[in-house]
Amino acid sequence: MAGEPVATSAAPVQPGAVLLRPPTNPVDRRAVGWWTVNLLIGFAVPVVVLVVLGLLITPARFWLFTPAVVIAFAGLAAVLALPRWWFRVHRWEVTDTAVYTRTGRFWQEWRVAPLSRIQTVDTRRGPLEQRFGLATVVVTTASAKGAVTMPGLARDVAEEIAERLTVTTQAIPGDAT
Repeated sequence: MAGEPVATSAAPVQPGAVLLRPPTNPVDRRAVGWWTVNLLIGFAVPVVVLVVLGLLITPARFWLFTPAVVIAFAGLAAVLALPRWWFRVHRWEVTDTAVYTRTGRFWQEWRVAPLSRIQTVDTRRGPLEQRFGLATVVVTTASAKGAVTMPGLARDVAEEIAERLTVTTQAIPGDAT
């Protein structure tokens, strides 16, 4: 009947329990430029190699220029669309109980790492990330799925998260396994 309470068999939520919920923080806006440059490099290298080979090997010019053009058009489409798409779908959050990440639109991946399971916290900054003032935080747990990563964070935010997680996880008893 309408309006009657529905009985559930779910156990009550324990205080401090980790709940699966969408993370709220977007990556830094500069991540769009970082991803764009990464894609440009990734597509430009094979195009340049094919064009140079096509210029040097005259009989194979058609067979080298054709894939170069196809790769260039695919790369252009990827460069124009993917970084903006990724910006809209990458989310992260650090709470007092867990680290949350979400990526993907069609094939979504949500990762939750309870603070009690964190083993190491690292920051990673490649040359392009440094140029854009960004960093990636890598939270390692005993999970077979691997580390939880938060790419495209502002450098100071990444450093603050790493410091906060390190201090917080040190205060949690246990061996994180």
